[in-house]
Amino acid sequence: MKKIITCLCAFIVTSAFSQTFNTQKLDSLFTLLEKNNKYMGSIAISENGKTIYTKSIGFDDVATSKKSSINTKYRIGSISKTFTAALIFKAIEENKITLNQTIDKYFPTVKNAKTITISNLLNHRSGIHDFTNDDDYLTWNTQYQSRTKMIERIASGEIAFEPNIKGQYSNSNYVLLSFILEDIYKKSFGEILNLKIVNPLKLKNTYLGKKTNIANNECYSYTAENGKWKKESETDMSIPLGAGAIVSNPTDLNIFFEGLFAGKIISADHLNQMKTAQDKFGMGLFEFPYYEKKNYGHTGGIDGFKSVAGYFPNEKLALTLTSNGLDYDNNNILLCALNSYFNKPFTMPVFRSVAVSPEILDLYSGTYGSTQIPIKITISKKDNTLIAQATGQPSFPLEATTTKVFKFDTAGIVLEFNYDKKEMILKQGGQEFLFTKE
Repeated sequence: MKKIITCLCAFIVTSAFSQTFNTQKLDSLFTLLEKNNKYMGSIAISENGKTIYTKSIGFDDVATSKKSSINTKYRIGSISKTFTAALIFKAIEENKITLNQTIDKYFPTVKNAKTITISNLLNHRSGIHDFTNDDDYLTWNTQYQSRTKMIERIASGEIAFEPNIKGQYSNSNYVLLSFILEDIYKKSFGEILNLKIVNPLKLKNTYLGKKTNIANNECYSYTAENGKWKKESETDMSIPLGAGAIVSNPTDLNIFFEGLFAGKIISADHLNQMKTAQDKFGMGLFEFPYYEKKNYGHTGGIDGFKSVAGYFPNEKLALTLTSNGLDYDNNNILLCALNSYFNKPFTMPVFRSVAVSPEILDLYSGTYGSTQIPIKITISKKDNTLIAQATGQPSFPLEATTTKVFKFDTAGIVLEFNYDKKEMILKQGGQEFLFTKE
């Protein structure tokens, strides 16, 4: 589910830190999430290269009740892009490619290939359309796609903008980078990953994914439906490659980020290039602020999997959260984990709902607009449940906490209605937006 207000873990606050790690409260949070079927997944926190906290809840396979463990491996989605960017810079250090070379040598059929550079692919400034946004994507994403077919799909799309005009996220960029790596090394992407990153860092649970193998401590992914977990379909991993096909677990991902920032994969100069952002896009990294601290990482999402990994260079702190079932805001869980580590207060979520009469629900139905953000939200009723839908986004059900306040935990959205004033307040990510009924 897309958020109404797009954000990438912007945890901005202003107090000093303490050194005491409140693991008991964090344990209580995961117990609460598990009890209410709000989250299935794993977390690992490491400090100075040493793991200091791990937790796993939920199931690898709901149908057989196979419990998850710290050894469970997850599809990490777009965190794969950090690996791919590091591999590209490794190839640059080996004088196999340069940042400024154009991609027409590799992809002559891609529009603007003579002006799109390796650098443009890395920081999403190529203008190449994102194939995952194609109208028919979900009709073929579970089927094997050859390299030739993927290039054809990417090349057939209209350009979003001229190269280097702006930044706009596109999975196509990192699929093409994966193919470039295969060309210059004459090996498969999975082999390159093992040779340049997995083996040097001695990662035990990281590799290019294939069809899910439960016997190998992998897990299926799920979405929440009426309080139960519904199994998701599987994207065929021939499609995302270095854009999103890596499988790993939180402990391995922490080791990877520690190694990346310690100069064990690429030079400090090239790491700085990965960290440097244009239009908020680095090269395989985003900056996630927390208080006055900086941390760098990436988020990921594929099928029902959601993940986030980050590293605080000054504190030498790594934290990774992976999930295969989520009915709560991942950002809130991550923020609670960080607040626990830094001994900052956080409020435990309350999972309770109230019954609201159909007559009251009818009062809230309608279309709402705001002068603060350029979207409209339509509120409707279905089977005594309020349904919200923002412009250009899928609809989602709302759960009543009072007769006037409704929430959607997955995206951390709260809607508060004032029928007399014909107003609705949207709360998300610490921000509030006033909407008026049209």
